[in-house]
Amino acid sequence: MTVRLGIIGVGVMGADHARTIASQVAGARIHGIYDANPERARQIADEVGAIDVAGDPMHLIDDPQVDAVLIASPDSTHKELTLACVTARKPVLCEKPLAPTSQECLELIDAEVKAGKRFVQVGYMRRYDPSYVEMKSHLAAGLLGRPLLFHCIHRNVAAPPWFDGGMAIANSAVHEFDIARWLLSGDLTAISVFRPASTSAQSPGAPVFLVLDGAGGTLVTIEVFIDAAYGYDVKGELVCEKGTVELQRPVNGIVNHALSQGASYPVDWRPRFQDAYRLQAQGWIEGIRSGRPNGASAWDGYAATRVAEAGLQSLRSGRREEIPMAAMPKLYDLRTTLQA
Repeated sequence: MTVRLGIIGVGVMGADHARTIASQVAGARIHGIYDANPERARQIADEVGAIDVAGDPMHLIDDPQVDAVLIASPDSTHKELTLACVTARKPVLCEKPLAPTSQECLELIDAEVKAGKRFVQVGYMRRYDPSYVEMKSHLAAGLLGRPLLFHCIHRNVAAPPWFDGGMAIANSAVHEFDIARWLLSGDLTAISVFRPASTSAQSPGAPVFLVLDGAGGTLVTIEVFIDAAYGYDVKGELVCEKGTVELQRPVNGIVNHALSQGASYPVDWRPRFQDAYRLQAQGWIEGIRSGRPNGASAWDGYAATRVAEAGLQSLRSGRREEIPMAAMPKLYDLRTTLQA
């Protein structure tokens, strides 16, 4: 079965998704594209061989020639469009966040539970990144003993003009929230947020440092620095009772020149996680074809947003904040096998 896709939003991420799926993902074909900019939609459609350029995103979702939908439109549109996909009983891969608030995420979860089937996958692509997958495999093997600490670093070159200080938590650190839950197989229960006291720390892209209580008593630390200047850089180390595992970023070449040795950094997240995006798209398609969803669920999308809300509260209050969670529906139990 070839899965016929509709893509909503072909800006930076949507266009990358379209090109990756068209050239590197088996079992899928892009049928239709919608974007608020019709000229951009036509350009990407021609590039990837899409048949249709839709004039309205809801028409694309309802199109009987579209089997599944990928949403990469602005964050504020995610809830409405994802809900429409669930109502139409069509699988949907929605870029993060699932919705702006945890309450809105719960409304989507309620709709999916009523439908009786998982249709939603959230684009937390690090679950497919080979370095994180290997880290989880080492932990699962048991040789390192129980996890004690998970250290995360997330740095960007510079904050875009529309960025504000809270987005370091709500828009960037959510990737670490999700990967920590996935790696440690449990929820994050409390969070404290710190900022350096220097004057420069008041800028929107200044560093934030987060300390979270993780599953089984594990501590998770996260540094997010959006104005790091030197390049896009993600680091991670899992500290266990009997050893550690460190992430290794992909490096294709080392340059030796003028008494120095070095490797370049990417300018943003796309080159660093290009394999993860490809593997995520392939995994999504395989899940649709097999009827066995994989990747981050709507519940995982809710959990990351809920942690971000508690983090923003800690940033405002200067105190450690608990992270109360709603009861997880049985639909999202990993042991549940879903039928159409």
